[in-house]
Amino acid sequence: MDGRDCSHRDGPDGGASSGCCSEDAGCPGARRMLATALVLEGVDHKTAAETCGMDRQTPRDWVHRYNADGLSGLSNRRSPGRPPWLTPAQKAALVALVEQDPDPERYGVMRWRRKDLKRRIEEMLGAVMQERTVAAQLAELAFVRLTPRPRHPKPGEGTQGDAKRLPRRSGRNRRWPRQG
Repeated sequence: MDGRDCSHRDGPDGGASSGCCSEDAGCPGARRMLATALVLEGVDHKTAAETCGMDRQTPRDWVHRYNADGLSGLSNRRSPGRPPWLTPAQKAALVALVEQDPDPERYGVMRWRRKDLKRRIEEMLGAVMQERTVAAQLAELAFVRLTPRPRHPKPGEGTQGDAKRLPRRSGRNRRWPRQG
């Protein structure tokens, strides 16, 4: 400890004030040690909790961690977090899948959508995820959502003209008619 007293202090309202420890990052560990020491000395859990500004159940949990790990058990532990959705090998397979154009006869789609990729990821990789998660995975892999210019699936003479938008033949702008 750094010499600061983090024990019970009476506030202006007569109740326990835990304001002395709220600013110091090392003080929660000191409060845990104090609560554990009080319980190990025979003070009941309720009194130890009130003395250290905790809930009644909390000193019991800290005593169990102290018994299992010693003083190092009273320090904060980082949560491991949830595991990633895809392994690096699965991400590489997803990159290969997205970079190749889908075969309309095989997959039944002209371009990859999140819905289609979601289904293919479930079939190929066995990872079940929502469409928004598929979008997040694609963004993580540096794929941006771009809509290419429409192309006919069977290129040839005259087929591209069917997919193009033709300009209007009218000389007037229909949105802003001439005032005249």
